[in-house]
Amino acid sequence: MLKSIITFAVVFFVIRLMGKRQIGEMQPFELVITLIIAEVACIPMNDPYIPLYYGLIPIVTLATLAIVLSFISRKSLKVRKLLSGSSVIVINPDGVVYENLQKLNMNMDDIIEAVRTAGYADITQIAYAIFETNGKLCVVEKEQQQGGGEEDKKSRKSENTQSDGQEQKALLPLELVVDGKINEQNIKLTGTNIRELEDVIGEKGLKISDLLYADIRQDGNAYFSPKKQKAFCSKLAISGGDNW
Repeated sequence: MLKSIITFAVVFFVIRLMGKRQIGEMQPFELVITLIIAEVACIPMNDPYIPLYYGLIPIVTLATLAIVLSFISRKSLKVRKLLSGSSVIVINPDGVVYENLQKLNMNMDDIIEAVRTAGYADITQIAYAIFETNGKLCVVEKEQQQGGGEEDKKSRKSENTQSDGQEQKALLPLELVVDGKINEQNIKLTGTNIRELEDVIGEKGLKISDLLYADIRQDGNAYFSPKKQKAFCSKLAISGGDNW
């Protein structure tokens, strides 16, 4: 019991020294050191025959290492990039950046989930999406989406209101193609004609396998983001629209 109390006190103290970052805000080297400290702290507590200092010395050493690395990274940009990496743009005005997805070892489903978690159901609202070094996604809206003064809010509200005074229905994009593969379930749900979809992208010299992402809304407006070309929008005939 005494060893556990002492170990807890030491770990609590060194974690306070390392800073008050939450797990989701840690840089990679900080997370690794924290995980190792948690593992090392259990060694003397689990076995009464292991001396207490077998756990305390590694904990203090790792905490010192974390503090030193943090100090050096504040002073040196090169060390900071080496330890933490750099921010990566995954969406820009030309669409989803396929090469950067490969660098991050991510697929399109990961991007869609991250964007939705950030509060954006529609990729067409986004000018830039950037993965920070701590793994969080930063989203920059397109100019017409960004907030302004009270007049801007009133203007956007009037544009979204029909002549009869009723608010327009919110549009929810459904994925038609992800990573070059057709989503058969959403094709049936939306009533999208695959032949028409192929004709639209064929005008750009593309095939289904060349698409990184494609979606469609209840009004028939579709968004296409190829792997090697700029993103573009088009109109597709759908038989659904009221069922999602």
